[in-house]
Amino acid sequence: MAKVSEYIKESYIELTQKVTWPTWTELVNSAVLVLVAAFIIALVILVMDQSINFVLKQFYTSLT
Repeated sequence: MAKVSEYIKESYIELTQKVTWPTWTELVNSAVLVLVAAFIIALVILVMDQSINFVLKQFYTSLT
């Protein structure tokens, strides 16, 4: 049990004194960057999906 409490104590010290946490501004900037990138990727996938849908519709209507 002593090893577990020592591990928790060392983990707490490391998280509070040795880890460099981002500032609020850095955190917000990173979150905005992730949201913008996700939106752009979603738009690219939407365009690809709609393009393939259009091509397949044209192909299947030409067969009838």
